[in-house]
Amino acid sequence: MKEQFPDIPRIPYEGPKSDNPLAFKFYNPDEKVGGKTMRDHLRFSIAYWQAINTGGSDPFGVDTMQRPWDTIQDPMEKAKVKAHAIFEMADKLNAPFYCFHDRDVAPEAETLAQTERNFDEIVALFKQLQKEYGVQLLWGTANLFGHPRYLHGAATSSNADVFAYAAAQVKKAMDATYELSGSNYVFWGGREGYYTLLNTDMKLELDNMARFLHMAVEYAKQIGFKGQLLIEPKPKEPTKHQYDFDAGNIHAFLRANGLVDDIKINVETNHATLAMHEMAHELRYARIHGLLGSVDANQGDLLLGWDTDQFPVDIYMTTAAMLEILQNGGLEPGGLNFDAKYRRSSIDIHDMFYSHIAGMDAFARGLKIAHKMLEDRVLSDFVEERYRSYSEGIGKQIVDGKADFNSLAEYAHQHDQIRNVSGRQEMLEAIVNRYLTITE
Repeated sequence: MKEQFPDIPRIPYEGPKSDNPLAFKFYNPDEKVGGKTMRDHLRFSIAYWQAINTGGSDPFGVDTMQRPWDTIQDPMEKAKVKAHAIFEMADKLNAPFYCFHDRDVAPEAETLAQTERNFDEIVALFKQLQKEYGVQLLWGTANLFGHPRYLHGAATSSNADVFAYAAAQVKKAMDATYELSGSNYVFWGGREGYYTLLNTDMKLELDNMARFLHMAVEYAKQIGFKGQLLIEPKPKEPTKHQYDFDAGNIHAFLRANGLVDDIKINVETNHATLAMHEMAHELRYARIHGLLGSVDANQGDLLLGWDTDQFPVDIYMTTAAMLEILQNGGLEPGGLNFDAKYRRSSIDIHDMFYSHIAGMDAFARGLKIAHKMLEDRVLSDFVEERYRSYSEGIGKQIVDGKADFNSLAEYAHQHDQIRNVSGRQEMLEAIVNRYLTITE
């Protein structure tokens, strides 16, 4: 099949001084940082639904972008051309992975059986293209929110027929992920929540969501899927009260339902924003509880109240994210997936590549800064000293579980002249800024 992006070369690394917009300034895939290549640290993935399917629409307007495949009338022929396009794009960007929803890649037909046949045909093509390009599947998932059947949710729908249909759809998507040797499978809720309690049986919905996930965990074992199972927080997207609101909420849900050993978390930057958290908070929470599995790399506009899914270009954010990822020991088998769409006015083919280059460079720069900060222990030494009172004396008794209210009260009466020390926030922020501006 002919190239879909004939005017775009394979993107080279030219270094920070390059002014070529079709070249990496910081992402050098084979460069080693702490004994590991950037490629292996970052594990970049191209998101099918954003990279290929995004047309420029927003809540207030229709598509603005015209792609080479948009003139193709036959749905399956268009799907095949787009399949070739995602692999060509990933190859030219030197991204080792791609991701998809089932309905991104193959058209839905009148019956579930025909829809599955369409999907099978594209999965077979994906398998062929994976061998041809060496680009692998980071994760697959099912779109359980786009079709009108999911207007009340999927696993949490008030309609048992919808629950069954969603199960069939996830089963098929898991089969495809297994067939394509995917490293992960993601549960993307979308509409697992409610708008009003006036018509909602919250207990039944939460119990059904747990039942659904238990069935999925069991099915993964049945088919021999060894990949990581992930659930993604989706605050306000789109219901007012999402059951999968943030990392802490998901952790509580998994623990309450006996799933904490089976499912980890796929954290998204813009979803952290919508949950009123910084990305680093969500990553830290997931990391310290052993739940950090993968990352959807984007950023949101803090002045807007919806999921803008912008490409991540904020070096402060990418550095903070990489500090957590490095302390997690990396993301493998997860990765950094660009769940980010081009701005409505960025309508040219070249913009598809400029945007990914900017995001990949931002994370590569963040990786090197974070690695240097960890190596120099500029934050960890300060934090360790700040909490030193818990490594000796009464603090150690508290940590070791040897203190109780009686012993603590007795201690407090003898040490009631308390002296706190400064948290030195501004000093630490200045230190981070210094690392951000250090030139190589």
